[in-house]
Amino acid sequence: MEKNQILEGKEQKKVLFRLLSYTKPHLKTIILAFSLLLVTTVVDILGPILVKVFIDDYLTPRNIIFKPLFLLAAAYIGLQITNVIVSYLQLIKFQEIALKIIQQLRIDVFSKVHSLGLKYFDKTPAGSIVSRVTNDTEAIKDMFVTVIATFFQSTFLLTGIIVAMFILNVKLAIFCIFILPIIFMIMTAYRKYSSRFYQDMRERLSQLNAKLSESLQGMAIIQVFRQERRLRMEFDEINDKHYKAGMKNIKVDALLLRPAVDLVYIFALITVLSFFGISSNQAPIEIGVLYAFINYLDRFFEPVNNMMMRLSLYQQAIVAGARVFKLLDEQEIAPEQKEDVSIRIQSGKIELKNVTFSYDGKRDILKNISFTAEPGQTVALVGHTGSGKSSIINLLMRFYEFNRGDILIDGHSLKSYKKDEIREKMGLVLQDPFLFYGTITDNIRLYNQNITQKQVEEAAQFVQAHTFIEKLDDRYDQKVVERGSTFSSGQRQLIAFARTIAADPKILVLDEATANIDTETEEAIQTALQRMRKGRTTIAIAHRLSTIQDADLILVMHQGEIVERGTHQELLSQKGLYHKMFLLQNGSLEKDRNAVS
Repeated sequence: MEKNQILEGKEQKKVLFRLLSYTKPHLKTIILAFSLLLVTTVVDILGPILVKVFIDDYLTPRNIIFKPLFLLAAAYIGLQITNVIVSYLQLIKFQEIALKIIQQLRIDVFSKVHSLGLKYFDKTPAGSIVSRVTNDTEAIKDMFVTVIATFFQSTFLLTGIIVAMFILNVKLAIFCIFILPIIFMIMTAYRKYSSRFYQDMRERLSQLNAKLSESLQGMAIIQVFRQERRLRMEFDEINDKHYKAGMKNIKVDALLLRPAVDLVYIFALITVLSFFGISSNQAPIEIGVLYAFINYLDRFFEPVNNMMMRLSLYQQAIVAGARVFKLLDEQEIAPEQKEDVSIRIQSGKIELKNVTFSYDGKRDILKNISFTAEPGQTVALVGHTGSGKSSIINLLMRFYEFNRGDILIDGHSLKSYKKDEIREKMGLVLQDPFLFYGTITDNIRLYNQNITQKQVEEAAQFVQAHTFIEKLDDRYDQKVVERGSTFSSGQRQLIAFARTIAADPKILVLDEATANIDTETEEAIQTALQRMRKGRTTIAIAHRLSTIQDADLILVMHQGEIVERGTHQELLSQKGLYHKMFLLQNGSLEKDRNAVS
């Protein structure tokens, strides 16, 4: 679980500037949006001035002349209509900018996720990653939609109001300027305290998503083992922490946002009214000036209140931005290749030379592994759970980086091939096949338009999948739901076999590929597997020894080391670990012991 880190002032500025860097491609639209914003601000400032002219020049002296009053009223109404139209256009532009920025940010995060190494996913819950891509980017969107526009509009408006105040009364204008540091102190205090609470809330929300994701993936096990109560209690505990963090932030909002500013506003209003009251004893005051100044004072605090109310959205966006950028800056990327574009996988010879590997950098999972698979040969890996079989596959497929020893393909280091070359020439079938949402054709072709429908069907026939596909209502256009849950394990595995064959790899990697297939289906595809292996170098992990008896080389692994090697008959004659495993699987161990005694 991620540690809760408090964002300091400098870190918040870095996050803000990095978020603003996403606005560069939209500079023209931003200039247009801010131009419209400036127009609405000017209109807001001119409104009270027109009312002041009306009161002082026409209403108070009872100078009722139709034509100038009509023009004054028309100008005022025109300004308000203009304000409505321009405000609408300005809002549309800011929304457009925000959505484009978030669209790009989500693409960046999604692309980054696909570039990360499997080591990152081993330690990070899937729900936490989903939260970064969805919830956190949505919080950032609110900043671009409302916060930035509000802050700039409020700044323009405050500047214009202060200028207008100086025109009306210099002394009171200077007094209002001294209010700004007080407002700034309130903002600083709010940012300091709310930051830690928003950070806590975001982390708790991420944990809620992680717990929900885990529950959905393991729903069958949860229900079978009656774990609903335990998981509900764990979810409730995280949810309660999220609630408490939210309440702490609400208390800060309730104290430092509107109430604190309202208190300053009341103090300022009393001061202004007192000033005009005292001034009226010495000379008459203009009602229009009084109205305009009170109106401007009210408008002075309106943008201040708007900024204060948007501060919560700003803090959420900064905290969310820090979490998103932490993912974008993640260094646990997929192993990098020292790509030599001139080399290609031709014959498929595989050599492992003294390969030692550790997942955590402390305990070695593989220890000095060395073997050679000649072109077209089948090398089988057998051994008890945890012996290191799958780790060899992980290194061969470049899912993890290794630093000791080397893996060679056709005499060249695996690290020197282009990643695309490795993916194109090496086919992988896992024990638990993954099917994507779409159709059967989509899952066999994997959206590679170079593979024709005829090739898709030929691949399915090759692995004996064509028969059951033809019995489906829509045949190859049959819909595949999430993870292919409407198909049996055997059917999913056959589709995975067809997918691999359609790509026509030079090297075939089978990670207990027949483990989830029933005996009848297994017998049906053994012939297909033999044909698949012809002309291809095959590395196969096998749980059932009956499936790899014809392998050219069998490696017996134990605690990360190769303890025996040879063909099926050679290993049986050695009477070692392989012989023991063979007897166990054939139910003959006890009979053999009785015969010996």
